[in-house]
Amino acid sequence: MVLLAKKHVALYVSGGIAAYKAAYLVRELIRHGAEVRVVETAGAQEFITPLTFQALSKHAVYTDRFAQLAPDEVAHIELADWTEIALVAPATADLIAKVANGIADDFASTALLATTAPKFVAPAMNVHMWENPATQRNINTLKADGLHIIEPATGFLAEGYSGKGRFPEPEEIVATVNDQLIAADTSLPLHGQSVLVTAGGTRERLDPVRYLTNNSSGKMGYALATAARKLGAKVTLISAPTALPQPAGVAYVAVDSAATMRTALLARYADAQMVIMAAAVADFRSPTVAANKIKKTATDYQLTLTKNPDILAELGQQKHHQFLIGFAAETQNLLTYAQQKLTSKHADMIVANDVSSPQVGFDHDTNAVTILQSNQAPQQLPLASKEVIAQQILQVALATRKLQA
Repeated sequence: MVLLAKKHVALYVSGGIAAYKAAYLVRELIRHGAEVRVVETAGAQEFITPLTFQALSKHAVYTDRFAQLAPDEVAHIELADWTEIALVAPATADLIAKVANGIADDFASTALLATTAPKFVAPAMNVHMWENPATQRNINTLKADGLHIIEPATGFLAEGYSGKGRFPEPEEIVATVNDQLIAADTSLPLHGQSVLVTAGGTRERLDPVRYLTNNSSGKMGYALATAARKLGAKVTLISAPTALPQPAGVAYVAVDSAATMRTALLARYADAQMVIMAAAVADFRSPTVAANKIKKTATDYQLTLTKNPDILAELGQQKHHQFLIGFAAETQNLLTYAQQKLTSKHADMIVANDVSSPQVGFDHDTNAVTILQSNQAPQQLPLASKEVIAQQILQVALATRKLQA
C-alpha cells in the first residue's frame, strides 16, 4: 500500500542551503507515485533554479504571486484547491513565521494561507535560529493550528559545527508523511488497533563479553511490523538486537534476553488486539552470569543451562481477546512440530518455516512459510520477499479473525 500514490503534493521550497535537497525530495515523492507541483520563494531561487524543479516535476514552477499561468484562474487559489498534501521543505524561519502569523506577501505564503489540505513543515536552519524563542513560539502555533512538524535532524551544519537544524533526509520526510496519512485513514483494516510484534534473536549472557544466541536477523519481524503499520495499526516492535533501522511510525522497545522480552510483552499484552511472536527466543540460558570474563583453562569448560520461560505458551494461557500468532522455525518434521506448537501454546495461528531450506528463514531476505490454524488445512505461502510474506500473513490473519468475530 503506497498512500502517496496519485496524491497531489504541493512542495514549497524556501531559501536555505538545504534547498538543493528538495530536488531529491521531488524525485522521492514521484517515486512513491505522487504528482508534484513546486513553489519556490525568491530566496529559494538563489540556491536552485525553477528550471530544475520544472524538469523533475514536469510542471511549471510557481514563483510570482502576480503571474497567472492560465488567464481564467487565480494561480495561488487554483494550486490551493488542487493540493491534497502541502509540504514545506525546507522551511526557513522566515516562512515559518509568515505561516504562523497569517502573513501573505508572496506566492508561497499566499497559497499556503488558502490551502485547506493537510500541511507538513520540515524546518531547516541554524541551530541558534531553531532554538530562538520566537521560532519555537511560531512552531508551537503551527502545531496548535494542526500543521504537522517534521523535526529537523541533529548533525553537521553549513556553518561548520554541529547542532539541531539539519534538513531531514528526503526518504525520512516521505516516510513521515506516509505515516501521518496512515494514522488519518480510518478505512484501513487495523486502524487504531494495537499490535505487538517481536523480532530478532535474544541473547543469553554467559559473562560480560559472551552470550548464547541464534542466526535470526529480525527481518521477518520488522517486515511484519511495517506491514501492520501500513494497515493502520498502532504497532509496538519489541526487538532483540539487530542491525536493522527502526521502521517508520512504529513504537520501538529494545530488549536483549528472553527475560527482558517477556517483561516487555506482559506489560503491553492486555491492551493488544494482535500479537505476532516473530522473535527467535532462546530456549535456554545460563542460571548464573559471570561478573568477569570467563578465562580459558587447561581443561574443558562445562556449561550448565536452564530452561527459559515459554513466552508464547504463557501468552496463550492468558489470552482473552488477543489474536495470537506464533512462529515455528524447524529443520525437520515441519508440520508435525508446528501442529504440536499450535495446540500446546493455545495460539490462533502458527507460521512455520523450514530454516534448513535454501533462501528460507534466518538471515535471508526471502522466506517460504506454511500457516497452520485449528480445523483448517495448512496454507502454503511460496518463496517471496519477507515484505510480501508479511503482507500475506496479515491478510490470512485478518480473514480468520473476521470469521471468528
